Amino acid sequence: MIRAEHLNIRRGAQVLFDDAEFMVHAGERVGLVGRNGSGKSTLFAVIKGQVEIDAGDINYPESWRLAWVEQMIGDMDRPAREHVIDGDRLLRELQAQRALAETESASGETIAELEGALDQAGAWQANARAEALLAGLGFSADQWMAPVGSFSGGWQMRISLARALMAPSDLLLLDEPTNHLDLDAMLWLERWLASYEGTALIISHDTEFLDSVSQVILHVDHKKLLRYKGGYDSFVSQRAERLRQTRLAWEKQTQESARMQQFIDRFKAKASKAKQAQSRVKALARMQTLAPLHAEANIDIRIPQPDNTPDTLVQLRHASVGYQLDGQSRVILSDVTQRVEAGDRIGVLGVNGAGKSTLIKLIAGELSTIEGERTAAKTLKIGYFAQHQMDVLDAKATPLQHLARIASTTREQQQRSYLAQFGFTGDRVNETIAPFSGGEKARLALSLVVWHKPNLLVLDEPSNHLDVETREALTTALAEYEGSLLLVSHDRHLLRTTVDQFWLVANGQATVFDGDLDDYRQQANASGSSKGSGRGNQGVDRKQQRRDQAKARQQIANAKKPLEKKLSTIDSRMSGIQNKLEALEAQLADESLYSDDGSDTRKTVLAEHAQLSQEKTRLEEDWLTVMAEIEALAPENHTA
Repeated sequence: MIRAEHLNIRRGAQVLFDDAEFMVHAGERVGLVGRNGSGKSTLFAVIKGQVEIDAGDINYPESWRLAWVEQMIGDMDRPAREHVIDGDRLLRELQAQRALAETESASGETIAELEGALDQAGAWQANARAEALLAGLGFSADQWMAPVGSFSGGWQMRISLARALMAPSDLLLLDEPTNHLDLDAMLWLERWLASYEGTALIISHDTEFLDSVSQVILHVDHKKLLRYKGGYDSFVSQRAERLRQTRLAWEKQTQESARMQQFIDRFKAKASKAKQAQSRVKALARMQTLAPLHAEANIDIRIPQPDNTPDTLVQLRHASVGYQLDGQSRVILSDVTQRVEAGDRIGVLGVNGAGKSTLIKLIAGELSTIEGERTAAKTLKIGYFAQHQMDVLDAKATPLQHLARIASTTREQQQRSYLAQFGFTGDRVNETIAPFSGGEKARLALSLVVWHKPNLLVLDEPSNHLDVETREALTTALAEYEGSLLLVSHDRHLLRTTVDQFWLVANGQATVFDGDLDDYRQQANASGSSKGSGRGNQGVDRKQQRRDQAKARQQIANAKKPLEKKLSTIDSRMSGIQNKLEALEAQLADESLYSDDGSDTRKTVLAEHAQLSQEKTRLEEDWLTVMAEIEALAPENHTA
């Protein structure tokens, strides 16, 4: 297992972990979550032995083999498959020894021993293993032996990921492994991790991916590491309850502290009460102060609403689109006939390289048709966020300067107010963006894209580099946006909550996908990749499935009604008891209650206070029980 005790880690003057502790059992898949800059990647560096800790210990078995994704690739001329196999260092070492034994005419016994060791290391299956990893991550067979340097940066990171997965390991450290993956590759990685027998620590801002692969969540919270059993959704529920309980405990302690202080202030000068007052001073000093635990404040992104939206924004008729290569047109998609209408919210599915970005560039007017036509409404206003939108930002300019360049007729105060909606407040608007995080740059780029109130948002992977809180803010903003939306994203939570129909790009075509993300996932899991349009594929079964799902949802809703009514009754009773308790506590704070004449009243008040406190505790337990019953009725816990 991994055990950390009294862990203290600083980065410069910033304290990342203060007396933190955690434990990870062998074989667990653990999601490591927390805000950007909270120390997640630093913790990985400590485990890898790259960063020294300031105090405390972090231990794991010395025999454990570690694997992680290397950010730098040395030999760019190395074939992709060979670079992946290089991740198995023991195998490469044995192969080198075997080659040396051959040249030095080693004894037959030595060669036999090496052959046995190679067999034990899986030498004869190495090529097939590496090819399977590359195929799962989206590489076609004709790319396996291409030089690493011939691939773009994102595809090189996929090769590095395959190399890490190739390495035999007992502890696998993955830091944002999905950033450069499409949905199909992500689904493949989920399946691979499900069968991984070692211990895995995974940093990811993709909550649905974390929920799928994690058995435990470690949350970096106020410089501590808190362990939650279950996936990400379970973590969110448990943390919400913890926040509620902590708030209740803090409020109760605050009231008790105030009452003690009132007693001390009133009676410390009176000889008859001085001893009691002094005892309360000591009790107050001994009382452990509970810090009010607050959920981190989310960024509130607001996308301006369009002034008007025509009925049909963009229409493609028998359109072919592609690129010029060596003076010749290379067609990526052909005979595409689709339209984007007012109110459409469309998610674009397909493997990397199928042509998703090409399609939305055509819709956005960034590419022209080779054949066919693209027709746009006269009042069309597009907000296009490209996959590499951050690359067009000026690293030497500030957020305010970026906005002023496209909003020169707008007053500075209005520009500041607008940027504040994307999380840039105070002096931050006047800082050059060069040292900004990827998430901050993505937010700035998005703010510039939507400044002119587009009636069609065309977004290509807008959530890359965003932390969980900012992704949630973007999800909310897109859900509230009243214009039309065309979205390419591997973030399933973003897709589920912002679009209501899908196009599938595959085999040079762009067609309507007859299904939802669960259908797409089932196809990907069954075949390894989603090919074909999906139009009419098992349509009758899907219709029946939807009817069954609707029926199941209605049954769940009917079952929840009496529970929700019971919950409302408990809430009402708890509120009434709380009001009575506050009234009684006000009486207990009255010094006349402690005179000889008030002794009978004091006994009555104290008895009633104790009875109501017990009743409140019982109601809180009932509330938790009913909530658990309601949560057990959630659709994911039932099959239609």
